[in-house]
Amino acid sequence: MISADTTSQLLTIPPLENGDKLTRAEFERRYHAMPNLKKAELIERVVYVASPVRAKTHGKPHSRIMTWLGTYEAATLGVETLDNTTVRLDADNEPQPDALLRIEQGGQSSITEDDYVEGAPELIVEIAASSASYDLHEKLKVYRRNQVQEYLVWRVYNILSKNCIKKRPLNSGGASPLSSY
Repeated sequence: MISADTTSQLLTIPPLENGDKLTRAEFERRYHAMPNLKKAELIERVVYVASPVRAKTHGKPHSRIMTWLGTYEAATLGVETLDNTTVRLDADNEPQPDALLRIEQGGQSSITEDDYVEGAPELIVEIAASSASYDLHEKLKVYRRNQVQEYLVWRVYNILSKNCIKKRPLNSGGASPLSSY
C-alpha cells in the first residue's frame, strides 16, 4: 500500500512525455514515479514513450526472437538473454530493447546492484513496427557509438509489405538482410 507521503511525492513529480529532454537521473526519477508505464526510453536525452504493442505485429515476432535467443542461451555457456530490460549505456541513453544477449563474465556489460544492465550488451534486438525509423536511425547511432557488437532489427512492415530482418554489424557500419518472408 502506498503511504500518503509517497502519494504526495508522486503527484509532484511530472510524468514522462514523448519529447521531454532530460538527464538520465531525472528520466529514472520520473519513470519510477509512473509504476503503470510499461516502456519508456531515453535516447540522446530525449524521452520516447512506447505505444501499446499489438499481437501479430509485435507479440508474435517478439516471442519468436525470445525462443531463438533462449535456445542459444541454453546451448551456450556464459551468455544471458534478457527481455525488455533497461540498459544504462551512457549518461544520455537508457534504452529498453525488446531483447538482448550479453556475455556474463568478461563481456562489455554488467548487472548493477540495483538490477540494471550497465554498458553495451553484445547483441540488441528490436521488433520494429511503428518504431522502425527510430530503431534504424537514432538508436543505431547510439548503439554504434557505445560499441554494441550486433544489432538485429525485425522490420515487421517494409516497403514491399514483407517482414524483413536486418542485421547490422555495428563495427563495420554495414547492414545485411538475414532473411525475408
